[in-house]
Amino acid sequence: MAQAWAFLLPVLVLGSYVTSLFLPTYITGPLCGGDGGGRSLFLCAQAPKDQDPSPASTMYKTAFHFQPAKNWMNDPSGPMYFNGIYHEFYQYNLNGPIFGDIVWGHSVSTDLVNWIGLEPALVRDTPSDIDGCWTGSVTILPGGKPIIIYTGGDIDQNQAQNIAFPKNRSDPYLREWIKADNNPVLRPDEPGMNSIEFRDPTTGWIGPDGLWRMAVGGELNGYSAALLYKSEDFLNWTKVDHPLYSHNGSNMWECPDFFAVLPGNNAGLDLSAAIPQGAKHALKMSVDSVDKYMIGVYDLHRDAFVPDNVVDDRRLWLRIDYGTFYASKSFFDSNKNRRIIWGWSRETDSPSDDLAKGWAGLHTIPRTIWLAGDGKQLLQWPVEEIESLRTNEINHQGLELNKGDLFEIKEVDAFQADVEIGFELASIDDADPFDPSWLLDPEKHCGEAGASVPGGIGPFGLVILASDNMDEHTEVYFRVYKSQEKYMVLMCSDLRRSSLRPDLEKPAYGGFFEFDLEKERKISLRTLIDRSAVESFGGGGRVCITSRVYPAVLADVGSAHIYAFNNGSATVRVPQLSAWTMRKAQVNVEKGWSAI
Repeated sequence: MAQAWAFLLPVLVLGSYVTSLFLPTYITGPLCGGDGGGRSLFLCAQAPKDQDPSPASTMYKTAFHFQPAKNWMNDPSGPMYFNGIYHEFYQYNLNGPIFGDIVWGHSVSTDLVNWIGLEPALVRDTPSDIDGCWTGSVTILPGGKPIIIYTGGDIDQNQAQNIAFPKNRSDPYLREWIKADNNPVLRPDEPGMNSIEFRDPTTGWIGPDGLWRMAVGGELNGYSAALLYKSEDFLNWTKVDHPLYSHNGSNMWECPDFFAVLPGNNAGLDLSAAIPQGAKHALKMSVDSVDKYMIGVYDLHRDAFVPDNVVDDRRLWLRIDYGTFYASKSFFDSNKNRRIIWGWSRETDSPSDDLAKGWAGLHTIPRTIWLAGDGKQLLQWPVEEIESLRTNEINHQGLELNKGDLFEIKEVDAFQADVEIGFELASIDDADPFDPSWLLDPEKHCGEAGASVPGGIGPFGLVILASDNMDEHTEVYFRVYKSQEKYMVLMCSDLRRSSLRPDLEKPAYGGFFEFDLEKERKISLRTLIDRSAVESFGGGGRVCITSRVYPAVLADVGSAHIYAFNNGSATVRVPQLSAWTMRKAQVNVEKGWSAI
């Protein structure tokens, strides 16, 4: 039987004072999660009825994320900074908004925000890449010589590694690239290798013998591995007799990335230069439809990666992002001495929607990535350049959110916004106990303990892209738990009521992070809302979640709202809340080539 709305009454906002009224009701049940006392819980609604506004609406096209003007895109490939210009290469289908016919799209920028689209850098025109110019990397050799190494597929779908050089290095945009005469330079012809699971070479680095190294994702004797190769000139490669690292799992590691990091130092490290003492290394792999990583050391004597902690269960591996994020690629930005990472965020509507829209896929906002001071995990934060799009700043100080409170963040564009908020806990005594088994499936726990289920500390966070009557909304929030020796914070991005439209993926994403609440007391949240893309950064970048949402209110050009909320027993203070409307960037609007 359909249940009527059981929800919070609209809030009254007077200055920075928050008033909210809990609507008494006697409807309870599994959907609403009644508390047994005759009251429904926060943000509880009937199951939405399917509606289908035009999926072809341009309203879902992002305003400041990187994506071509039309057609399919996926993996970032070979990002670099060279001679004052940022280059973003990417997997691109010239012929439509579905996967296939992949070439290397190419765009350039001076600020990582506004991009000029160029002609493809690599197309499928040789026997070794006729099936596709797949993912690869760029390495800048001594003397300022960039070189692309990429995976190509032949007519039988066998994969091999190929090389290309810029035709004219004096061209600031490096528009044209020439493939090496001896392509492919590397084939999977060693015993135990799988010829159709051999792809995505990394950026090169200098090994212990002074020779170049790179890793390639592959299968070795049925196991997943980052295969290791060495070269004197970057043109002729030989396989090292052991992988950089391997795991007994059967799923191939796509898009490996390997780079050095210094604990507590957000400066990037150039792999072609000497790595300072005390540095650690991160090994990232794309597997199980997400990007995971390990922290460890590059053992120069063994010429191998040694993780600090060996965890057999892949479900417990750390993630770059806990949402719709895959095939990430990082590079050293010599312009600002930092490491930047991009990821591909696929569409989560239907293929028919993509055909109607005429486009599919985008890249996340470029992020600075570095190692936390304790050396245990990577931290990420949007590059500072994205703040150039901020306008119409609003600020609130000294808010206090009690259980059931909503505070509306007004006077910003709810479809294009940047929100930064800090939550200060009045008490940590009410934290619920932590169950370590939750680490195996934080998404499941976010679904079971949604924002409508009160806890001791939390849920508290943001409600975004909310329609007038709340039948559509997305929740980004925290819950705090106490384990035996530490506090664990669960961050969720719950999309289950994000849209009334049918045929969408609407999961509840989530990830845990450790937090020293006795020392810090304040948990930060930054959420960037860009129409159908939402990126959230919790705890100073300890957990990042990218979500794709398609609310009907956006396609119908309706109004939307943003709220800060608390539905936990413990009061939460907000010493500072800042929000901005985000202006539209010029992304592949100015064209260096008429087909993009």
